[in-house]
Amino acid sequence: MQNLQKMLPKFSIAFVMVFVAVAAYLLTRGNTVEVEAGKIERSELVEAVYATGYVEAESIASLSAEFSGTVRSVGALEGQRVRKGQSIIEFDSPQPRLAVEEARAALGEEQAAARDNSLKLERNRMLFKAGAISRQQLDEAERNSAQSLEALRQRQAQLRSREDDLKKLSVVAPFDGMLTLQKVKPGDYVTANTEVAVVTDTSSYLVVVEVDELDVPRLRTGLKAMIAFDSMPARRFQAAVVRIVPQTDRVTKTSRVYLRLDDSAGAIQGGMTATANIIYNVKKGTLLARKSSVFEEERKAYVWKIVEGKLRKQQVRTGDSDLTFVEILEGLVEGDKVVTSPQENFRDGMEARIADERKKSS
Repeated sequence: MQNLQKMLPKFSIAFVMVFVAVAAYLLTRGNTVEVEAGKIERSELVEAVYATGYVEAESIASLSAEFSGTVRSVGALEGQRVRKGQSIIEFDSPQPRLAVEEARAALGEEQAAARDNSLKLERNRMLFKAGAISRQQLDEAERNSAQSLEALRQRQAQLRSREDDLKKLSVVAPFDGMLTLQKVKPGDYVTANTEVAVVTDTSSYLVVVEVDELDVPRLRTGLKAMIAFDSMPARRFQAAVVRIVPQTDRVTKTSRVYLRLDDSAGAIQGGMTATANIIYNVKKGTLLARKSSVFEEERKAYVWKIVEGKLRKQQVRTGDSDLTFVEILEGLVEGDKVVTSPQENFRDGMEARIADERKKSS
């Protein structure tokens, strides 16, 4: 019994020491966080307006039937290349052919009347010189001849117009390009003003984007842009602003902006989805931090700065930004190291174990 009593204080002391060691370990462990960090550096800050849109050919011709009629023949199919002046669709329609025949008949009658009036005028001039008719009779003959010649010119113009209408029974390509739409086949009946084909100049495309009304004042023609197409996500293409439509859509609150590619993108085609970053300002030698580093509390901006291996909450004043970085105006200097992914449980004085450095040491 006495031996047991002697041993108890020794066990108590050992227990206390173990407890203190465990508690110290837990407290120390709870005060250490693993973080990802980056250095504050000076670099170029590229300010750009981000917008989405689509590809549109610079020259597109929508061709319609100008008269109702039946399709007689088709000279080109959708997806085929066409040359300027090439016939795409031929129609049969009685209306313009009948109009030409009527105009020719009317012209023939007027030509005969003009000849008769011209002969009468010559005869009356001779009679007037001989004193056989009055001046009034000569004036009337001259007036009739002039009116007949004017009517003849009108009939000639009318015939030319009717013959031009007859040519409209043939739908032709207005320029070299690709037939991107062709809706009819031989035997189809088509009413007047119906779209039957679309010719697209595939040699020159524009990228049309919708820009938020708040960003439009930053833009002007000539600004450079970087374009990405959903169909070619790994590639980037340079372009320039060529037109800004001075009209804001009341529903979307955006304005349309046209961008021309510097070089042909090769595989693009009309209707493809595109995204654009239109660069409106470049700041050189700017002190930059990753946007993910900065957090707000009570309308003030902060970062977690790493000083001698510990976290320190540092207030900063920020400026302009791009998609990745933000300008630091006050609170940090070049070379400072800050946490790039701050957490809510961070506290001043915590030990900061940087993830990349831990991996290197292991």
